[in-house]
Amino acid sequence: MILGEMEHLYSKTLQETPDCLPCTHRTYDYSVVYPGPNLNMIVGANGTGKSSIVCAICLCLAGKTAVLGRGDKVGLYVKRGCKKGHVEIELYKRGGNVVIFREIHAENNQSLWMLNDRQCSQKAVEEEVKALRIQVSNLCQFLPQEKVGEFAKMSKIELLEATEKSVGPPEMYEYHCELKNFRNKERELEVSSKLEKASFLEKAKQRNERNKHDVNRYYEKKRHLDVIELLEKKKPWVEYETTRKELEGVKKERDEAKKQLLSLKQTQAPMVKKIQQIEEQLKPTEAQIKAKTAAIKEASLKCKQKQDQLDRKNKEIDDIKQKCRLKQMEEEDHQKRISNTRRTIEDLKAELAKVGDQPDVTPRINAVNADLRRIQEERAKIEGEKGDLRREKDNLLLEKKLNDMNNMMNAKEEKLRGRHRDTHTALQWLRQNKQLFRGNVYEPMMLVINVKDHRFAKYVENHISFHDLRAFVFQRKDDMEKFMIEVRDKMNLKVNSICAPEESCSKRPPSRNIERFGFFTYLREMFDAPDEVMSYLCHQYRVHDVPVGNERTKSMIKTVIEEPYLKVLYTTEERYTVKRSFYSNKISTSNSAVHPSQYLTITVDAEEKRQLEQQMKSKLRDIDERMKALQKEAVALDRRDNELLAEKKRLSELKGKKRQLEQKISTKQDSLKQMEQNIIDLKKIEEETKEKIAAVNAEKVTIVTLRAKLTMEKVHLALETVGLTAEKNKLENDCREGASDLRTTDQRKVQLTDQCKGLLKRAKAICKMQPDQSLPEDLRNSHSSSDKLPDTLDEVDAMLNEERSRAECFTGLSENVVDEYNRREQEIKQMEKELEEKSNALNAYRQNISEAKERWLNPLKHLVEQINEKFSAFFRSMQCAGEVDLHSENEEEYDKYGIRIRVKFHATTQLHELTPYHQSGGERSVSTMLYLMALQELNRCPFRVVDEINQGMDPVNERRVFDIVVRTACKETTSQYFFITPKLLQNLTYAEEMTILCVHNGPHMLSPNQWDERAFVRRSRLSFGV
Repeated sequence: MILGEMEHLYSKTLQETPDCLPCTHRTYDYSVVYPGPNLNMIVGANGTGKSSIVCAICLCLAGKTAVLGRGDKVGLYVKRGCKKGHVEIELYKRGGNVVIFREIHAENNQSLWMLNDRQCSQKAVEEEVKALRIQVSNLCQFLPQEKVGEFAKMSKIELLEATEKSVGPPEMYEYHCELKNFRNKERELEVSSKLEKASFLEKAKQRNERNKHDVNRYYEKKRHLDVIELLEKKKPWVEYETTRKELEGVKKERDEAKKQLLSLKQTQAPMVKKIQQIEEQLKPTEAQIKAKTAAIKEASLKCKQKQDQLDRKNKEIDDIKQKCRLKQMEEEDHQKRISNTRRTIEDLKAELAKVGDQPDVTPRINAVNADLRRIQEERAKIEGEKGDLRREKDNLLLEKKLNDMNNMMNAKEEKLRGRHRDTHTALQWLRQNKQLFRGNVYEPMMLVINVKDHRFAKYVENHISFHDLRAFVFQRKDDMEKFMIEVRDKMNLKVNSICAPEESCSKRPPSRNIERFGFFTYLREMFDAPDEVMSYLCHQYRVHDVPVGNERTKSMIKTVIEEPYLKVLYTTEERYTVKRSFYSNKISTSNSAVHPSQYLTITVDAEEKRQLEQQMKSKLRDIDERMKALQKEAVALDRRDNELLAEKKRLSELKGKKRQLEQKISTKQDSLKQMEQNIIDLKKIEEETKEKIAAVNAEKVTIVTLRAKLTMEKVHLALETVGLTAEKNKLENDCREGASDLRTTDQRKVQLTDQCKGLLKRAKAICKMQPDQSLPEDLRNSHSSSDKLPDTLDEVDAMLNEERSRAECFTGLSENVVDEYNRREQEIKQMEKELEEKSNALNAYRQNISEAKERWLNPLKHLVEQINEKFSAFFRSMQCAGEVDLHSENEEEYDKYGIRIRVKFHATTQLHELTPYHQSGGERSVSTMLYLMALQELNRCPFRVVDEINQGMDPVNERRVFDIVVRTACKETTSQYFFITPKLLQNLTYAEEMTILCVHNGPHMLSPNQWDERAFVRRSRLSFGV
């Protein structure tokens, strides 16, 4: 068999020897395949061995058994009953073809490899196959029958890698792997160097930043302590210098005081005479002052007493005026009350006259009371009957039985939730949103199917796959699409849904009567289900035509399977599947045990449940109607009761109203007489008030006059006394000042002299100086430095106290913190240097990545654009839509790049990503096939194999896909193509470049050396009249 490169393809052979068969149940004794250089159409009925050719290609090209999806051990591909087998393939290669031989031993699953008639290892074969760009593990190049469904399950990332390997330049996938490795190494470099170092550096900086404040405080405290030490040395010298300067000043003051004292003595004689004269004048004056002072005290006391009396009189006047105003207001209010009382008496008399004309109401009140008692009795009867109805409603036995049925349904739901939680979640959403759908929507089949007898559950459950048992059933397709958008696309739930056939199949009759074989019923008769669900099961699983038998059926099984219409049947414990060859009419059967039921054993009689619900509804409706009637009667009684109570109240009020009016009139008249007797005389009160105010004002005038006179006398005496005393004191002070200042100055001079000597001695002791030593160097520098220390004692003390206070604020400081800070500063500088070097290296590394990205990404984008162009064109030719794009959430994450396929098969829907769940099986097959065909013209691999991908397609799509395959795969520029199919539609379009390989198998087949192709063609033409 030729599996060639892109040019100069020649047909060779693929041999499957009598000992080798890449198929488990059917086999070839010997087979030689001659493929063509372009499109090879391998056609044959199911079971004839088409896929055996695919298995042979895979195994001979060192492919893994997992690629085929059949047996996991290579020995399983050897014909049953044989110990070994072999496959041989010849591949085209410029410079000489390559022949690969593989012999497989079934017992130990070992293989013998030969390459160009030389024994070799499997690795050598793998390297040779890889050099020819053959990738049997790549689904874009080699798609076996069991892996067709896997293509749609490939992730975007896997699809990109498969496409790169299949149609990309050899270096494209290498660049991609290189970029992914570069990116991983870049991340490792960032984490291992920059991030770790940066994290350590940041921590060190943060730690130093936290300690920096303490270090600054330590140095600040040290500066303060140095200043304190210097100030403590300077302070005694400042004290000495201050005292010395003060001593010099005192000496000058003493000399000046001596001169002033001499001058004062010369001028003192006249002043002494004058002081004696003043003393003589002051003697009689002092006596007068004492007398005046006593008089002033007495006058002041009287003035204070009179002032208190004035204040009391003023308050008394205000009280009199206030009482007068209150009397006036009281009289006005009194007159208003008299007027109102008179009007009230007139109104009450008029009303009393009206009441006196009305008849006696006592008989009417008695009649109303009788009606009220009757209403109370009727209301008690109604309440009793309502209580009986409520108890009857609560005690309905039907409700308990219905609850038991509902509990069984809940148990089914719990089993569903335990097995498939997503379906249970979607079920809860459906129950809350049923109003969104236009047609009938049914819950998962396992909930709506009700087996009539729990013994039948195992047959139904074995026949219907769990995939469909958990599926939701829809009457309308648009409802199904809306449901899937909500629960699968938006809620990300993995659920199944199906649409019932447009034409109901639930009433289809069975093929024929089969009671003679012991069959007692059909599957359809074993369970109940809604019409749409039953229609789907009849259409898909033909439950109306699957019989169920007993032990008699099993004993006659050889006769039963001869019946031409039977395909599936059940006995008591087994299921039989019957297949009939289209060519030889030979029957093959397989049987399997019927497994116990897991989900459908819980049975609920739907008809009984419906009848119970109807009975309950009927009884509840009767009770509710009677309750409503009783409620209406109660409301009517309440209304009549209210009316009678209102009437009774009105009559009672009317009866007692006359007596009340007479009492009110009598009371008001008594009150009016009392008010008329208590009238206040306002004129008399005003005159009394004026007289009291005039008397108080006269007393005020007398008191004010006396107080003013006494105050003037006190002022004159005080002024005269103050003048004489001041003159005397001035003269005496002038005489004493001179002598006192001189004595004080002398005393101060002696004290300062002693103080200077003591301070000088103390200063030298503090500075540790010898008696004859001069001022220390640091103190001399403190006078000339920029931060010159103060020269005055107050400033020194102030600065010393300030520095000590500041130094005391710096507590809890240690030299170890400073040493650690300095050491860490050196480490930080070293790490920053290392980080800078690694950052430069990382930037250079990123530059290399950028260049590698350009080499990989630009060709890849161009390649994807080419694939998208052809893929979209194929879909447009089918009146559908599809596109292929390069998808990446982050351009720098090269391991996350992928190819995204989006398709649309209906005009009313949007483009959806190709997934194993959204599209149907046929739609996935079409999408897969067209993507592979989009790769065909770009293909760099020597051949491609696609096995039975058209199985799930509808006839229209199958014809369109076939035309595209023929047009594309038959071009001279494309690679060799193997298309395996069990069936072909009629009137398809074929091309001269195609090679049709028909696979036949069966007991009546000729051996290969007896086959005459020309005779077969001649007979075929004669049979068709050609």
